[in-house]
This record gives sequence, structure tokens and C-alpha cells, in this order.
Amino acid sequence: QVQLVESGGGLVQPGGSLRLSCAASGFTFSSYSMSWVRQAPGKGLEWVSTIYGTGSITSYADSVKGRFTISRDNAKNTLYLQMNSLKPEDTAVYYCRKGPSGGPRGQGTQVTVSS
Repeated sequence: QVQLVESGGGLVQPGGSLRLSCAASGFTFSSYSMSWVRQAPGKGLEWVSTIYGTGSITSYADSVKGRFTISRDNAKNTLYLQMNSLKPEDTAVYYCRKGPSGGPRGQGTQVTVSS
């Protein structure tokens, strides 16, 4: 069955950086687009970014464009999210998701941006 395990979250000061990872198993990783979504306290799920196939095509929410970079290593079945210039409003639980929308997601990793 599909398994997605996120890691790399933590507490960081505004302006700092974090790199999230998502280890995938149970499906042919390279055949699927993959996404990051997040949920801030008291809010619904927000789409953050999607990467397609080999990684040559990516898309980002306006709120993170220019600060976050999604990437993948198909040989390692791993998805990444490099987050730079973090802001307090980036505080959320971050999930990786199989596919562009509606697919299964992992248990999430907490990112807290605070001074």
C-alpha cells in the first residue's frame, strides 16, 4: 500500500530555511506527480506545490513562489521541499501527497516559524 513519510520539520526563526523530505513506497514513484500541501492551525488544507514526472515541470502557490523549491529524486523515491525566507505565516503541518490533488498523504511534519 501507499506509504508517505515526511521529515525535516522543526522550529526556525523568520528568514530561516528548512528542507523537508518525503520518503515514498508502495507505488511506482517516478510515474506520479507529487505535491506538498499544508494546514495551518485552525485552517483548511492549502496546496503549496506540485512536481510532475521527471521533475522538469513544477508549480507553486503564489504565497510561496520564489521562496520554496520542490524537487524529487526518483532513484531514492524521495520528494523534497526546500523552504527559504520563512515567514510566521508559513507555520503549519506539511504533508506530501501522491498526485496533484486528492491522493493519499502522509502523517505530516510540523514547521513552526517564530522568533
